[in-house]
Amino acid sequence: MMEIDSYTTIEKPVEGFYKDRGSKFFGYAIPCLNENELRIKIEELKKVHHTARHYCYAYRFKTDYSVYRVNDDGEPTNAAGKPILGQIDARKLTNIALIVVRYFGGTKLGVGGMMNAYKEAASITLNTADVIECTVDDTFHVHCGYPEINTVMRYIKDLEVTILEQKLEIACDIFFTSRQKMSQTVLDKFEGLKNIKIKKVS
Repeated sequence: MMEIDSYTTIEKPVEGFYKDRGSKFFGYAIPCLNENELRIKIEELKKVHHTARHYCYAYRFKTDYSVYRVNDDGEPTNAAGKPILGQIDARKLTNIALIVVRYFGGTKLGVGGMMNAYKEAASITLNTADVIECTVDDTFHVHCGYPEINTVMRYIKDLEVTILEQKLEIACDIFFTSRQKMSQTVLDKFEGLKNIKIKKVS
């Protein structure tokens, strides 16, 4: 199986709006890593939309897309959260939460109508987003003496990694990142070198 070390998400928060038979649906998509961030956003929206009836949402987290949840917030089961998640998944996004705030317009939409409305609100919202591809990286720490620094820097240049921090004194410490699928190559490159130690720190 080919190792995947990238994922797609949205660059910044976006908003959208959809209306159906008087009901208004306000969509809010945010880059998000956990439920705490989502809860803060929902509390903000409850202050802005304090007379709304429902605050439905879906999210997908983790770089392997493995964590997700839907919430119908009083709407019929699977009428809101599931179609919202469906739009997130249709675009293959992760580390994202999408909340749709509904104001009831006086006319019942029926379950099918609600599913379509939440789907459209989510779709319109995500259509305004800039989708970006991110890499999954590992961080490494190299420790060596000053006489070995030229060798270390040459190897780092060969590997085309990104230096995060460096301290070049009598004892030198360099932190850099590499794409996850290159991690073993990085470790192999430095293996067996005298007076040079490398370890993966995250």
